[in-house]
Amino acid sequence: MFIKKTTKHAGGKTYVNHLLVESVLTPKGPRHKVVCSLGSLDPGPHGDWLALAHKIEAALSGQQSIQSDSSVDAIVEKIEKSEGRPAKPAAPVEAQPDASDVVAVHADRISVEHAREAGPVHVAHQMWNRLGLDDVLTKAGLSQRARQLTELMTINRLVAPLSEHAMPDWIRRTALADIFQTSFDSLADEALYRNLDRLHPRRESIERALAERERTLFNLDDSIYLYDLTSTYFEGQCPLNDQAKRGYSRDNRPDCKQVVVGLVVDKEGFPNAHEVLDGNTVDRKTVQGMLTALEKRTGRHNEATVVVDRGMAYDDNLQQIRDAGYHYIVASRQGERCDHFDDYEDASGFVEVIREVSPNNLAQKKSRVRIKRKVIGDEVHILCCSDGREKKDRAIREKHEQRLLADLGKLKARVAQGRLVDEDKIHEAIGRLKERYGRVGRYYQITYDTDAPAIDWQQNAEKKKLAELLDGAYMLKTDRKDLSDDEVWKTYSLLTRVEAAFRSMKSPLAERPIFHHLKERVQTHIFLCVLAYHLLVAVEKTLRDAGLYTSWGTVREELATHQVVTVNLPTSDGNVLSIRRATAPEATHKNLYNLLRIPCDIIKPVRTLKPTLVTQARPNPATSLD
Repeated sequence: MFIKKTTKHAGGKTYVNHLLVESVLTPKGPRHKVVCSLGSLDPGPHGDWLALAHKIEAALSGQQSIQSDSSVDAIVEKIEKSEGRPAKPAAPVEAQPDASDVVAVHADRISVEHAREAGPVHVAHQMWNRLGLDDVLTKAGLSQRARQLTELMTINRLVAPLSEHAMPDWIRRTALADIFQTSFDSLADEALYRNLDRLHPRRESIERALAERERTLFNLDDSIYLYDLTSTYFEGQCPLNDQAKRGYSRDNRPDCKQVVVGLVVDKEGFPNAHEVLDGNTVDRKTVQGMLTALEKRTGRHNEATVVVDRGMAYDDNLQQIRDAGYHYIVASRQGERCDHFDDYEDASGFVEVIREVSPNNLAQKKSRVRIKRKVIGDEVHILCCSDGREKKDRAIREKHEQRLLADLGKLKARVAQGRLVDEDKIHEAIGRLKERYGRVGRYYQITYDTDAPAIDWQQNAEKKKLAELLDGAYMLKTDRKDLSDDEVWKTYSLLTRVEAAFRSMKSPLAERPIFHHLKERVQTHIFLCVLAYHLLVAVEKTLRDAGLYTSWGTVREELATHQVVTVNLPTSDGNVLSIRRATAPEATHKNLYNLLRIPCDIIKPVRTLKPTLVTQARPNPATSLD
């Protein structure tokens, strides 16, 4: 449960009301149900609302509080009367323990051992089951052993990404053996490498089946497809991988070979398709391949809209999108803004648009922009001006201008001192500077006087004024005339979902750097990162639907303290009773498990009675995986 603030305006006054809301599962997906009205909680601090909701939810479930809270009791009584709930049962008389469950132990010799982190891997395993990934892998033709290895490798990328060489030791340090009821003591890295080879030819069928499963499970909208590219670099020369090439590096590692990764996600951030491309692939050359991959994974969806960035805003790219039966929303290339200079200069006609964010989503910032609509033939142009972006563009432009002037001064000194005399090389050096600082070089006229000889430059004030005016300005293009201006802008803003996916794959999922050298294993490594991202976005989507806006990284840290341990109880008759069980979940753990709709019990307790204390990896018999 959580508390939602509502406002109503009537008679010139504003009335504030707070509602107690719970998330319920319906045939159409998760929905919010109003439990009762709490009136106004102002001026109480916002941070106390969630705690109040938790107290009410605990009281409704019959939990007894150590310290009574009259305000909570009143709300609970109101809910019970309005919903016709039965009165709280009297506290049960404590049942007498079964005689067979009573043993005398030496309290000073009790020990706890084999503690294993359980919370994050428990959530990952439960979400794997919810997405039906085991069935998906079965239909793809993988054996039970291969399916289990694939799940282990995916969970590792989600929880604590490591190389295949280090992964077996990590698996043995977690509660995965308890969850799977299988021993991984003999698991070696070679088994994981071979599993990469098994997965490689089945990637497309797995991705297609998983996307269809998520569309049904989360009631996803398939009318918007967001497409973007990133790069991932290698350690080493990768002589056996013909895709590993040097190109434009989004990771600022031009010294390393790389591959380019294209990813298509829906408006909620769930991946639909991905492709691994050569490291020197240009953005505009990937559109046709993306459309083909999208059709293979999802089938053709008429009237769907593809959203791409300016690197794919060329006329031939837009024609490819139209020919495939899709609409488009793109950011135009920078030079196209100049065609609308007069419109940008005229402040009239611009309308301010704000993208609101949930009050619970403190990580997301409110976005505001001024927009103006222009219809050019069959295309709608949305002129945009952003104050925040204006400051960023101005700072970048001024920084480039300072560097250009500094390098021009160095070039002038070289020519004046006679250290550079060849005219062709001088013009070549000028050309390199204008190419390197293209953002500002276009409004500088650089000349070389052969008689002096000397380098000189003049600033074009008109062109600089144009550059200053266009700071913070960008333009969107679409063939969707049925959308309003703010709908076009807000839909384009969803492209940040792809950027968020890339950040997640590169940081918490540690997609980079890649240490594999074989082409097929590199592609499967990236595929496992995409699978792990499916789990990540499913966790965050489930929490979002329940009213909690947080990241997987925060969830992982909160649950890391929930562990599975073995408790050894030396009995008075000379035996040792060993109990393998999970620690009692804390309030934070319970809250996250409840919001994710997964059980708090990680494993069933396993009891073993031994004549002497013998240290074992697991108290329960297990079957070796490899």
